Amino acid sequence: MGTAKEDILARIRDAHKLADSPASVEHAHTYRTESPLNRDELREMLIDRLVDYKAEVKTVSSGELGGAIVDILREHGDKEVRYAQGLDAALFSSFEGNAQPDDVAVDPRELNDVDAVVTGSVVSSAQTGTICLQSEGGAGKCGRRALSLVPDRHLCIVDMDSVVYGVPEMFAELDPELPSTLISGPSATSDIELVRVEGVHGPRDLIVLIVD
Repeated sequence: MGTAKEDILARIRDAHKLADSPASVEHAHTYRTESPLNRDELREMLIDRLVDYKAEVKTVSSGELGGAIVDILREHGDKEVRYAQGLDAALFSSFEGNAQPDDVAVDPRELNDVDAVVTGSVVSSAQTGTICLQSEGGAGKCGRRALSLVPDRHLCIVDMDSVVYGVPEMFAELDPELPSTLISGPSATSDIELVRVEGVHGPRDLIVLIVD
């Protein structure tokens, strides 16, 4: 038995030494790199995918953004709000509740007591309805990863200028050195009887504000 085992392991160790094995393999990358849709078509596709995933979507101008955020928070009765440090505090100037920039030194578990969070985003794929956030140590417009994963309601700002068509273009815009969170609708899962349960491992409500 010992000899047979040693023979097998020796063949495994020597497998890379086969004479017909190439030193390296070049992979052909023929991914789509340009969108086949115009700006309006991209926006409508993204909205369609997000709504299909049961996200709430609003399209606003940059000047309407602050008012839209405050209106949504009021509508849901949110009082305790945290937002990514990289967002402009002026967006919350008319909010009557307590809106504070997220403090990365605070235990992430305390975010469970927050009514809602507001973050920006880096890039979104219209084809898959996927929004990408990247953490920059909590200082950027997306905040730390826990900010968009722990609280029950997530308001996410998507700049239309950052929307691309497919996944290859989306990943090309991401920094591979930074932690990424990919969001396709509210957190949800289904058991073997296909009963959908939302809010299992993330926000129950995803509200997307597309700024165009």
